Amino acid sequence: MLLRQLEYLVALARARHFAKAAQACYVSQPTLSEGIRKLEDELGIPLVQRGRRFDGFTPEGERVVLWAQRILADRDAMQSEIQALRAGLSGRLRIGTVPTAATAVALLTQPFCAANPLATVQVFADLQAEDIVNRLRTYELDAAVTYHSSVAAHDFKFVPLYQERYVLLTQRTAPTSGPDEISWEEASQYPLCLLHPMMQGRQVLDAVFEAVGVSVTPRVETDSIASLFAQVRAGQWASVVPHAWLHVFGVPAGMRAVPLVRPVRTERIGLVLPAREPVSMIGQALIDVVGRAGIAATLERLPHQAPDGDASTGVQR
Repeated sequence: MLLRQLEYLVALARARHFAKAAQACYVSQPTLSEGIRKLEDELGIPLVQRGRRFDGFTPEGERVVLWAQRILADRDAMQSEIQALRAGLSGRLRIGTVPTAATAVALLTQPFCAANPLATVQVFADLQAEDIVNRLRTYELDAAVTYHSSVAAHDFKFVPLYQERYVLLTQRTAPTSGPDEISWEEASQYPLCLLHPMMQGRQVLDAVFEAVGVSVTPRVETDSIASLFAQVRAGQWASVVPHAWLHVFGVPAGMRAVPLVRPVRTERIGLVLPAREPVSMIGQALIDVVGRAGIAATLERLPHQAPDGDASTGVQR
């Protein structure tokens, strides 16, 4: 069995099209098809359902694709480790994140690059939780930052980073107006702009509103946390946002961020890596950064706030 044959199979799984898979492998379509046929002959089983076009994989083929993806990922990890032993860690770290946790990724990439000057980072910042699971399983991501609840059922390595909690972001109507905290039931009465319902961050909010016996029908929905801030800035809407995003934007002038209580809801956010032993060298380098980064404490501070300070920021407490 040649690794090149496994590469053909994985390329076909990604492209779902013989000609496109061949193009991705820089070979002709007959060369790719023949390579996969030889793999089938060696394994003694059909892998591909063949017709006039690609019709999918056989059940055995689906399993072989998973093994091929892992074998190729292990080969790449081995090559990276050998290179790192010679000249230091290099290559590209591919890290994904759900939009609500993008702030944590930003706090990891800087120290990672500082510690590994030959490495680069590619961030996929707008993935849904399901996309992250699929890309980790197929080794298209080296790591991801997401909700523990979305990966708990999968055999991944999970490294806790922080607890996500929530604030109601509104326009400030007077210099000192408004309560210091607000219940989820009270928040449901505001004209809300929220994340798209297919996103894990929105599903968390919907579950809390349902638990307190209310439903919400936002007039505006978006797939971007930055867009939520912009919508509130326009003046008509309020929004529920993760507290961690105040570390990026602070509390913008003219706005208030009021903690949501009754109940106080938190969600575990962590770094997730494919389950493999040994951990890839680039993955281990990222785990090492987590131990030094102090993500949870950093996200509690707002912009320009000293590490041990308590700057006046407009956050209601």
